[in-house]
Amino acid sequence: MKDWWIYQGLGTQEERLKRLTEAPPPPWRRFSGTPDPGYTPPGCSGAAWERTVDRGEGYVPGELETDVVNTALYLRRPLLITGKPGVGKSTLAHSIATNLGLGPVLHWPVTSRSMLRDGLYLYDAIGRLQEANLQQLRSPAAGGDPQPSRASHVAPHPAAPISRFLRLGPLGTALLPQNRPRVLLVDEIDKSDIDLPGDLLTVFEDGGFTIPELARLAGEEPAVKIATDDAGGDRVTINSGRVQCRYFPIVILTSNGERDFPPAFLRRCVRLHLQAPDKEKLARIIRQRLGVPIADHDEYQQLVQAFIDRSADGDLATDQLLNAIQLRLSRAWTGEEDRERFLATVMHHLTGPSA
Repeated sequence: MKDWWIYQGLGTQEERLKRLTEAPPPPWRRFSGTPDPGYTPPGCSGAAWERTVDRGEGYVPGELETDVVNTALYLRRPLLITGKPGVGKSTLAHSIATNLGLGPVLHWPVTSRSMLRDGLYLYDAIGRLQEANLQQLRSPAAGGDPQPSRASHVAPHPAAPISRFLRLGPLGTALLPQNRPRVLLVDEIDKSDIDLPGDLLTVFEDGGFTIPELARLAGEEPAVKIATDDAGGDRVTINSGRVQCRYFPIVILTSNGERDFPPAFLRRCVRLHLQAPDKEKLARIIRQRLGVPIADHDEYQQLVQAFIDRSADGDLATDQLLNAIQLRLSRAWTGEEDRERFLATVMHHLTGPSA
């Protein structure tokens, strides 16, 4: 441990979290959002938190990874993680949240159809229109009254509140002003439309965004409560349609290296390339995840070596080795004559000639 580390650093979780929130940010990364006193973000309990811990506790970071993560924390910058599938890019986000007690990870899985607004907020305009039509049909004027004069005296039915049809997305929820930053995982950003990385720049620089549908109503309804991306019924107050963070969230962007990103985007990110784990790190991962000391078991050492050897012919994911160890712990595929079929079944190549 190094004395400047926050993630994986010295002291209790509370002490490290205090250093995270009290460490002075760069002057150009200071934000002024005011938390909603009536909104409490999810804490370290519940099913979502248990899923985060299940993934995060098994991660074994190296010194370089820990250095780079802490650099991103101090600079309040997104962390762009590249590497082959299965090396632990997504799991690192859960490890950060677990290590610092930051609550469940917010997850935005990116596809070729993803747009910036999908991450910021969702507005069900069609649902609101349908609700308005139903209310109109239920009004006294509906039902085929043949006397227009009577219908003209019927007061219009009030429109459904817009708040019922708005929900913050994972990025929008991460940018809420809170007393501690949230961890946001933007998964496989290299699969996005070519414009998405550029569209994210303004949000990353401003630390906030405006919801136009609420901004237009600010004169009549300046404060509106809407749902967040977290499970549960808690709603947060949005003032004048503006979401502005207090602490920049811990944003983890993962990429399998399927495309290049524009220089302006890369300049605003701290970058980390994860290499495939070596034999020593694989042993640490197995001990951490399965509680198996590899040095005491020749059979498991042979599986680790087989994993490394097969990786030379095509990409493998670390969880494939964990699956192999788990099966051996369950006494499955124990016959020596089954060895090659066993390896081909649980360690099939993800890329390469035999994929």
